[in-house]
Amino acid sequence: MKTKFLIPFLAFLLLFGNATHANNTTINKDPEKDKVLISVLNYMLTRGHFVEKQIDDTFSEHVFNSFIDGLDPSKRYFTQEDIKEFSRYKFQIDNQLKELKLDFYKLVYGRFLEKIKSAKKFYGTILDKPFNYKKKEQIDVNYDNVPFATNKEQLIDYWRKQLKLQTIDKIQEQEELEEDKFKKDPSYKKKSFAQIEKKARAEVMKSMEELYIRIEELEHRDWFSTFLNSVVGAFDPHTTYMDPRIKDRFDQDMSGKLEGIGARLQKKGIYTHVIELVSGGPAWKQGELEEGDIILKVAQADEKPLDIVGMRLDDAIKFIKGPKGTEVRLTVKKKLDGSTRVISIIRDVVQLEETFVKSSVVKIDNKKFGVIDLPKFYISFDDKNFRDSAKDMAKEIERLKSENVEGLLIDLRNNGGGSLKTAIEIAGLFIDKGPIVQVKYRGEKPVVKNDEDSKIQWKKPLVILVNELSASASEIFAAAMQDYNRAVIIGGNQTYGKGTVQNILPINQFYPNYEKDLGFLKMTIQKFYRINGGSTQMEGVYSDIAIPNRYSYMKFGERDMDGALKWDMVPQAKYVQTNSYSNFSDVVNSSKERIANDPKFQLVNEYAKWLKKEQDDSTYSLNYKEYVQNLKDRGEYAKRFNSVFKYDSHLVFNSPKYELPLFEKNQDLKEEREKWHTYLSKDMYIAEALNVLSQLKLRVPVEIVKN
Repeated sequence: MKTKFLIPFLAFLLLFGNATHANNTTINKDPEKDKVLISVLNYMLTRGHFVEKQIDDTFSEHVFNSFIDGLDPSKRYFTQEDIKEFSRYKFQIDNQLKELKLDFYKLVYGRFLEKIKSAKKFYGTILDKPFNYKKKEQIDVNYDNVPFATNKEQLIDYWRKQLKLQTIDKIQEQEELEEDKFKKDPSYKKKSFAQIEKKARAEVMKSMEELYIRIEELEHRDWFSTFLNSVVGAFDPHTTYMDPRIKDRFDQDMSGKLEGIGARLQKKGIYTHVIELVSGGPAWKQGELEEGDIILKVAQADEKPLDIVGMRLDDAIKFIKGPKGTEVRLTVKKKLDGSTRVISIIRDVVQLEETFVKSSVVKIDNKKFGVIDLPKFYISFDDKNFRDSAKDMAKEIERLKSENVEGLLIDLRNNGGGSLKTAIEIAGLFIDKGPIVQVKYRGEKPVVKNDEDSKIQWKKPLVILVNELSASASEIFAAAMQDYNRAVIIGGNQTYGKGTVQNILPINQFYPNYEKDLGFLKMTIQKFYRINGGSTQMEGVYSDIAIPNRYSYMKFGERDMDGALKWDMVPQAKYVQTNSYSNFSDVVNSSKERIANDPKFQLVNEYAKWLKKEQDDSTYSLNYKEYVQNLKDRGEYAKRFNSVFKYDSHLVFNSPKYELPLFEKNQDLKEEREKWHTYLSKDMYIAEALNVLSQLKLRVPVEIVKN
């Protein structure tokens, strides 16, 4: 069992997580655009960012370290000699940016391109022959602890150790598979270590070649975006430069919709593969395109087909997507029989169901309760009539009310936020009109954002489930409900702690006569504060009832981010607190006692401590026998946690009645809901939250307490 946060190949991909899109050129075709971007971004940030930051030597040092780390996070390219040469600009970048000079960027970027070419020779030579698996040596995969190599020889040794770790990992996995085959069939002849080792090196070699195919596809603007993000990120971690392509993805993610064929694609080698069809989408309805098919050519209706073999994924997607009602013809190599076929699909609006609100009904002691899952606070910026999380939440509550549910549990776990507007509107569904959140611009007094609608959509008991990944808009909503004493907040000890507001600004708006698309700046323009005056920045929202989970002891959240803005306070807003429950304290204290004495939660707490210990230990032995033994030792220790999340509440969750007719038309939707209901029944956090919900009693009449 591999319980450490295994890095072998994933750590190598940190740099290239968003780098699967670009042409095979690194030439800067538009140096003037780079200077324009630097000039306009400097103007926007110094005048509009929440923090009035000095563009000085400290700023320069941050950009210096951030850009080098962005290019070489695993210390695989640059040596100490390179860093020494770069260091002449360490405290000059601020001055260069003001003068629109890019000497530092050009030096580091140019050297990086040279190093990439050299690296191909390194890994090929290293993987050409077996490693010494008996040698006593270690590798630390927390590269913050590792200095840059002193010279080329040490750099090659860094490569050797990293590639050796990858190979050892694959050998160990293959030996386990061989042993399993032998146990099932004693007549099976196991492969020798030499055979397994050779195959493992070949697989690592293939992985490296595929990685460098993707690297070589990158162009200047991709690397320059890395530099720009080092510059804007010096203001705070959430301020980022967005290339127009990245902005398209952001809009899609925020709205939960796109216009196209409804297929998720992935680049494998030089081919574009279909990895999933979106249920209910145009391709899914048309029926001919299948998972595993390879798209070779794309034609717009009757136009000549365009060959997309070898094309970067983003460009291929650009040709496949298109406006609703238009036709696209795909020349496809079928997975099943290898035949080639032309498939015609009429594009449409594709709704990504996993983005949207969904609900379930469960019965406890002959009373019905509703569970609403809210994955994010979604909104469509370009279509006000399209669904958003506030509209959908209001509909879902009405549907649950029609089924006579007695209480409502809203699951905000892993909800990273989204639209501030919808967070305010959703909070307003549970209170009379009044303040929800305070927002503050730089140097100005806080402005109170109110729910103006006196209608209360839901007056019965409310519980909100959160964890350490509940952030931003989730925290606004949860904090408001906590400050009003309207809901019990249960879950992780504290939420993520992102108390800042970003606005996405088209850069061309500040340079209107420039013809080319300069992209967008997602800039922190405000901090938000609870109506009680405290910020959620860094602190997050502390749960009324904290339950141990796997994140309990991890370095996690805003407080662990470099450059995060600090916590502070503003004056409290004027609001009326509703003591909705006659037994709030009793229910909370009862739950805390139940959790403290529950063996399964005690085991979760022990497991969380162990995960923290494993996270902190970032070293691996590169002696094969020691590596395998260490893995076995950890596996043996981990067995005590095998049952940590094995749980069955024996509760039965059902879809609300309005969904039942939908299942007749969409079997995939039915299956997804059934999986979700099974998951809910085995979720100990849902069970405890429902336990709390079922015990809450409303005050009759509701007592109003003025602050």
